[in-house]
Amino acid sequence: MSTYRAAQVAAAGGPFEIVEREAQKPGPGHVRIAVDACGICHSDVGFVDAVFPGVRFPLVPGHEIAGHVEELGEGAQSQGWQVGDRVGVGWFGGSCGHCTPCRQGDFIVCVNLKVPGWAYDGGFAETVIAPVDALARIPDALAATDAGPLGCAGVTTYNGLRRSSARPGDLVAVLGIGGLGHLAVKYAVAMGFETVAIARGADKADFAKQLGAHHYIDSTADASVADGLQSLGGAKVVLATAANSDAITATVDGLSPRGELVVIGATPEPLAISPLQLLLQGRIVRGHPSGTAQDVQDTMAFSALHGIRPMTEIMPLERADEAYRKMLSGAARFRMVLAAH
Repeated sequence: MSTYRAAQVAAAGGPFEIVEREAQKPGPGHVRIAVDACGICHSDVGFVDAVFPGVRFPLVPGHEIAGHVEELGEGAQSQGWQVGDRVGVGWFGGSCGHCTPCRQGDFIVCVNLKVPGWAYDGGFAETVIAPVDALARIPDALAATDAGPLGCAGVTTYNGLRRSSARPGDLVAVLGIGGLGHLAVKYAVAMGFETVAIARGADKADFAKQLGAHHYIDSTADASVADGLQSLGGAKVVLATAANSDAITATVDGLSPRGELVVIGATPEPLAISPLQLLLQGRIVRGHPSGTAQDVQDTMAFSALHGIRPMTEIMPLERADEAYRKMLSGAARFRMVLAAH
């Protein structure tokens, strides 16, 4: 049996080390993927630091996987997959198929959701074995290093916008223009929304315009973010990509009547929102999970059609620890991606 390299963490909070492992054959309903690239997401911290329950060590994280099918398990071919197919696996790494949400067809909130790096070894490696229901086809137009981040950062922002109440021509604001937000602005513009980018500092205005935003609001300016949004007519939707509860809270009064706050920036701090802020204007606050394999595939197809690509910094697998630390420091512009080959 051949071997492959993986970047693993031996204990909670520890450094990444490159190890050799024996390659395994995929079981029924699974495929083995040769990983070409894997993005590094801030959510990986929840696994590396054992914040999420049930994390086991040694740990190989990585849920922004792009590669090609290397070997088929029993039944995979009958579900339409062939050796050589280019595939991506994102946060949605498979569902159980039998819990109530799955039986209702709402697979992304599966009670037993299989997230790569949590339910099974993730993509910080040269190969990964994944269930076929996790696979999304990668368009020929997308490089693996671009496709990888779309499996989490891309689908979360794209899906968050297309499943919102906003319609073309509506005012839509994106809070934060980092790893998720820079993609969200591009998607919002391509979907036909009048797009507002919100970030800290006047110096980010030019970058926001480069992304295509029609308006920019500096959250550190004297006028409040809510006032800025209301001066534009009020936002039908605010997509909150920044993981900062105070910044998210500051947008609520900038929503239009029946406006919607869609939260995708993960933080444990509570939101300081009063019932009156919601009741009198009929406003909505909801959390948005990422998306299924089909949603990832839709995201990649939309990105290819509109020329949307993530801004990435690429490092080889053997520099996984360095790449991960750079993501943690906030110095990455904007998605760190590991190239496995």
